[in-house]
Amino acid sequence: MFITINARKARIFLTIVSLGLLGAVLLVSALSFRYPLKHLPLIRAVSSKYGIEPSVVCAVIHAESRFAEKALSPKGAAGLMQITMPTAQWAAGKIGMEFNDSDIFDPEINITIGCWYLSWLMERYENADVVSAAYNAGSGNVDKWLVNMEYSNDGETLRKIPFKETSDYVRRVRVNKKIYDIILLLGGKGGKG
Repeated sequence: MFITINARKARIFLTIVSLGLLGAVLLVSALSFRYPLKHLPLIRAVSSKYGIEPSVVCAVIHAESRFAEKALSPKGAAGLMQITMPTAQWAAGKIGMEFNDSDIFDPEINITIGCWYLSWLMERYENADVVSAAYNAGSGNVDKWLVNMEYSNDGETLRKIPFKETSDYVRRVRVNKKIYDIILLLGGKGGKG
């Protein structure tokens, strides 16, 4: 009788675990439909090189281009991470990367420049929301906001962002990061493209 009770408990436990795993797989599948995950091996390698969580890079790419390699904004930002040409040329020079304007759509180059730029912003600002604001609105705008008591109480964080587009962007990146944390935790895998 003792063995039967333990075997029954074991079957119940295994059933619960199996349902949990099935639920995780279904959740990842459902999230992956709305939150694509491409170039993950590249994102992992480059984000690791620059000390950034892969979920942050995925969150920015999703907010910027939804993983569309050939995305081009009306303001001239291009590629997965929507890098502007002046930023790409400046960053490539800083990291010693050969760069031609036509390279901006190459996922490896775009992600490398975007990750380096994110790491540069993280060293400069340290706060994730401020980094996102600077990625979207530019560090010049963020520097002005941080010294303005209307937008920052401490010169390090933003309590208010005067650009609605940037405020919405910061919120999207924050939400995207949480979702990509879940997808990656549950074993989401990314394809090449």
